[in-house]
Amino acid sequence: MWTSGRMSNAKSWLGLGVSLYFWGLMDLTTPVLSGTPTRPGRLEAFLSDKPQPHQRTKRSWVWNQFFVLEEYTGTDPLYVGKLHSDMDRGDGSIKYILSGEGAGVVFTIDDTTGDIHAIQRLDREERAQYTLRAQALDRRTGRPMEPESEFIIKIQDINDNEPKFLDGPYVATVPEMSPVGTSVIQVTATDADDPTYGNSARVVYSILQGQPYFSVDSKTGVIRTALMNMDREAKEYYEVIIQAKDMGGQLGGLAGTTTVNITLSDVNDNPPRFPQKHYQMSVLESAPVSSTVGRVFAKDLDEGINAEMKYTIVDGDGADAFDINTDPNFQVGIITVKKPLSFERKKSYTLKVEGANPHLEMRFLNLGPFQDTTTVHISVEDVDEPPVFDPGSYFVEVPEDVAIGTTIQTISAKDPDVTNNSIRYSIDRSSDPGRFFYVDITTGALMTARPLDREEFSWHNITVLAMEMNNPSQVGSVPVTIKVLDVNDNAPEFPRFYEAFVCENAKAGQLIQTVSAVDQDDPRNGQHFYYSLAPEAANNPNFTVRDNQDNTARILTRRSGFRQQEQSVFYLPILISDGGQPVLSSTGTLTIQVCGCDDEGHVLSCSPEAYMLPVSLSRGALIAILACVFVLLVLVLLILSLRRHRKQPYILDDEENIHENIVRYDDEGGGEEDTEAFDIAAMWNPREAQAAGAPKTRQDMLPEIESLSRYVPQTCAVSSTVHSYVLAKLYEADMDLWAPPFDSLQTYMFEGDGSVAGSLSSLQSATSDSEQSFDFLTDWGPRFRKLAELYGASEGPAPLW
Repeated sequence: MWTSGRMSNAKSWLGLGVSLYFWGLMDLTTPVLSGTPTRPGRLEAFLSDKPQPHQRTKRSWVWNQFFVLEEYTGTDPLYVGKLHSDMDRGDGSIKYILSGEGAGVVFTIDDTTGDIHAIQRLDREERAQYTLRAQALDRRTGRPMEPESEFIIKIQDINDNEPKFLDGPYVATVPEMSPVGTSVIQVTATDADDPTYGNSARVVYSILQGQPYFSVDSKTGVIRTALMNMDREAKEYYEVIIQAKDMGGQLGGLAGTTTVNITLSDVNDNPPRFPQKHYQMSVLESAPVSSTVGRVFAKDLDEGINAEMKYTIVDGDGADAFDINTDPNFQVGIITVKKPLSFERKKSYTLKVEGANPHLEMRFLNLGPFQDTTTVHISVEDVDEPPVFDPGSYFVEVPEDVAIGTTIQTISAKDPDVTNNSIRYSIDRSSDPGRFFYVDITTGALMTARPLDREEFSWHNITVLAMEMNNPSQVGSVPVTIKVLDVNDNAPEFPRFYEAFVCENAKAGQLIQTVSAVDQDDPRNGQHFYYSLAPEAANNPNFTVRDNQDNTARILTRRSGFRQQEQSVFYLPILISDGGQPVLSSTGTLTIQVCGCDDEGHVLSCSPEAYMLPVSLSRGALIAILACVFVLLVLVLLILSLRRHRKQPYILDDEENIHENIVRYDDEGGGEEDTEAFDIAAMWNPREAQAAGAPKTRQDMLPEIESLSRYVPQTCAVSSTVHSYVLAKLYEADMDLWAPPFDSLQTYMFEGDGSVAGSLSSLQSATSDSEQSFDFLTDWGPRFRKLAELYGASEGPAPLW
């Protein structure tokens, strides 16, 4: 019979409080250990509280559990227990074998005595128990003396592990100004020791750093606020250190710590305030709508949604002229132009701007008000603006038969600046490539320069430019839409060539053709055409015309008995008239062929038979005749060409007197060919002149006098009659392909009163030549040098040009 026992490290038997001996149904008279008899009745009390009948069953093995402390630090192997069989007589004939978990590696057994030792350091947190198997063999034969039995070795816990925060360090957030006791976060520490054995795993929490702002529950580890009115704007981040100690926090217990980073989140507890109570801004009067004028800023110590601002204009005389919007990224108020500004109308504006928090918290309303106001003064700066047209666009209706030079509209523009500079008008030639119109440079009278034709161009969209005399870069423009009204100037006509046929067997009154007409005009009441025979064919005996009163007409026969041999083709003139004022008409010709038809009226042949050729010619004869005619024609042309060249000899006669030759020199003047004297493009469109680059200058002299055109008074305008005459003559010259090129007509209005040069006429001079000085002529450059010599002006020093 087997027995097992547990002894202390001191080689003494363990007491009942330390060792658990578990005997199965065994012979209670058998001694467990040498010298230690078993006390009858003890087993029964341990197994069950109920009385059981005594049955004696003979077994050799005893089931048992061994207990051993972890973390043994001694130098000798740790004694665990002893196995013994009742067959062991102490003579060494029995061999004990240990197998299972850790056998031979962690635990060893003395094969003679059955003593079990631990040869490695044991850690309950790594492994809490080992299951092993023991067997007794005959040392000589190796035969099992006892059946193999299984037992457990349990590792007893000691306090060798400190509490650990597996989720640390912690990050938490709590709103600022939270009441005392507000839960922030719960921390948890775990102890690897056995929670069922002593106090090794009972953890107690405490706070090492973070007081007096926060506290921690010693049992649950819940961190709470401990101080009221914690302000994020004063201090935002807190570092709290929490300690967890086992053994219930008693002396000697192991401890672990963790860090909790707590951030105070923002609440809307700070009202916005403007650091400036007065802002001074300026804006150009030419600033476009929605352009930025300036920015205002209300400072809010809060952040995020609690610092959002909404700016509004609550008062001031500029609420209609300016607007304010909030920049969502920087929370600034952006003041923009709401409508066009004018320095001449109003030079300054005053705005009262309010900045407020749109998101409020009711519990902090007592800290308000959560809005503030500031005053903004905006000055409008003057700029040189281009001329402005009034109205901003023009619509003109003009009949197409208007005479050249007729004023159809007067364009008006003015300088919006205080200086009110003089205005010069022109037409953007890119909008009027056909040059149908002309505008008076000073009065803005828009006139026709060419005949208008609605059928060619029914609409004209031109752009009229207005330029300041003192600042040519300031150019305004206005669109002018011209609708050409229809005039009855086109006679109706056939839309195509009409050709009909009449059968030889046709009867009188038979319809042979229906005709219609078209008219390029577009009368308001629609087209109405009238058809009749032309006067020269009014008494035509063969055909007649019947008007259908629907802009069409029928052609009918007047007789029968048509013959191809008598007349194969008839030409019928038809008079077509419209219903306009004045009435216009045209004559169209209808070609009618006489054809041979069958009884049902189907055409058989429309070619007359050749009765006039008594002898038929072959094809070869016809080709020969045509070839002879062609050769004769070539000879005639060659002879005429030679005779014309003989009239002009190639060699000059040496005896001819050369003084009798007439030599013609076209030295009339520069005219239009002299492109260096002036820029003709500038006279048509100042904008085109600027785009072309720097103006051309003469190479033979330097400019002497600044242009005097800006000093020309507005009253020096050419009358509309002269304009009409010039425009009509200009059109005639352009249309006449055989007219010689005349010089350009230029008008210089620089002489007389109001001119910088003064009067150049001597008619009003009351002094003699000797009393009047003409020295100023020498300052006018080479052009006036001859005139200065005639008037006896002193030359003075040589000019520098």
